Parts: sequence; C-alpha cells; structure tokens
Amino acid sequence: MYGLTDKVAIVTGASGGIGRGIAERLAQEGAVVVVNYGKREDQAGEVVRGIEARGGKAVAVQADLGRVDDARRLVRDTVARFGRLDILVNNAGITLEKPLVETTEQEFDRIFAVNAKGPYFALQEAAKVIVDGGRIVNISTAATRAAFAGATAYVGSKAALEQFTKGLAHELAPRGVTVNNVSPGFTDTPMMWDSLRETAVAMTPLKRLGRPDDIAAVVAFVVSDEARWLTGQTIQAAGGAVM
Repeated sequence: MYGLTDKVAIVTGASGGIGRGIAERLAQEGAVVVVNYGKREDQAGEVVRGIEARGGKAVAVQADLGRVDDARRLVRDTVARFGRLDILVNNAGITLEKPLVETTEQEFDRIFAVNAKGPYFALQEAAKVIVDGGRIVNISTAATRAAFAGATAYVGSKAALEQFTKGLAHELAPRGVTVNNVSPGFTDTPMMWDSLRETAVAMTPLKRLGRPDDIAAVVAFVVSDEARWLTGQTIQAAGGAVM
C-alpha cells in the first residue's frame, strides 16, 4: 500500500480504459476518488459502485474536459465538496487516426481542446488549490517518442501536455507539489486502433499489449510519497516499446 488513505484524487476520463484502472487503483490505495466522465454516466456509475463494493470511496462527476469552464468547475466543485485536493490525474483524451492532409480544422480544434486546452486549465485551477506536497500526473503517450503516420494531431496534443508538465513542475516545486507525466505505450483499450494491434505487440519487447492496471500501478507509485523525489519527469509505461 502507498498510504493514500483519505487523500482526495480527481481522475479525468475515468469511466473506462486507463482512467478507470487508475481510479480503481487509487481507491484501493485508500484515496477518495472523483470519477470524472464526459458522456458515459452509466459507466462512471458502474466504476463508483465497483469501488464502493470493495470498501472504497468514490463519486462520479460530469465535466467535458474539452470545455474550459467544465475543467475549472471539476476542480472547484471537488474542493467545495471535500475541502481539499491532493491528487490530480489528467487522463481524459481522445484520439484521431487520420493523415495530416485530411484532418479538418474542426477535428484539430476538438482534439487539442480535450487533450491540451482543457487539461491546461484544469492544471491552472488545481495549482491554486492543491495541498502542499500534492501530486499531479498527466497521462500522455509513448507515441511522442516515436513516429506514426496518421497521428499528427493526437501526438501533437499530447506533446503539448508533456511541456505543461515540465513548466508546472518548476512553478510548484517550492510547495513540494510534484508534477510528472506517465506515457502509456500500446494499451488494450477502446482507443487502440484495430489496425495497429498486431504491429503493437511486435514492437513491444514484453510481447503483449499493456493493460489499464499496468498503467495504474505506475500512477499509484508516482502519486505516493515514495515518489517524492520525482518531478518534471516523463515515465514511459510502455513495456519497452520506447526506451
């Protein structure tokens, strides 16, 4: 156990996939978890009920991370309800499998809104209220260390998130707040492109797709006191797909 008892954690995009795995793991470690969702209320409720059935504490809160007002509200409402914020995990994200020359302005704007702009202002709001010694984790992608056709908008938006991580790590260091980036590799979630699955396994030295609980285990460590000497880092949780 990493000693997260009664700490208050927000996990964005937590109704499924990696976000759900992170929410469940942090609750297992003792945190009170705000399970953020955009549209999938039923799935978010299922996550909360599962956590509660195992003796944990969680609530589901709707907020579209593609909207700045929602991103800010999520943080403010959490503090209003629980009186504090100890952990923010910026996980919400969308992907786009499309060549650069075919990507529309609307598609570009949406992917940057959800993957970069919304998280930026969630970070801003969290930076104002997070407790001294708190933890912030941004979920990026190992693809920022590689090169793939058809992923320029997605990878570009995640690369921006990685830069936010570094800058904010400097800004919050005097308060003992750490800010790190966890970059999953090929992970078995609905966001994994079917066209890439076979290639993904071949490219991963551990010869399988990652699972949400693999990523959640890394995040649980990064938000713990054991990781107090890590900040401004990008941790590749990719089974060796990038090194």
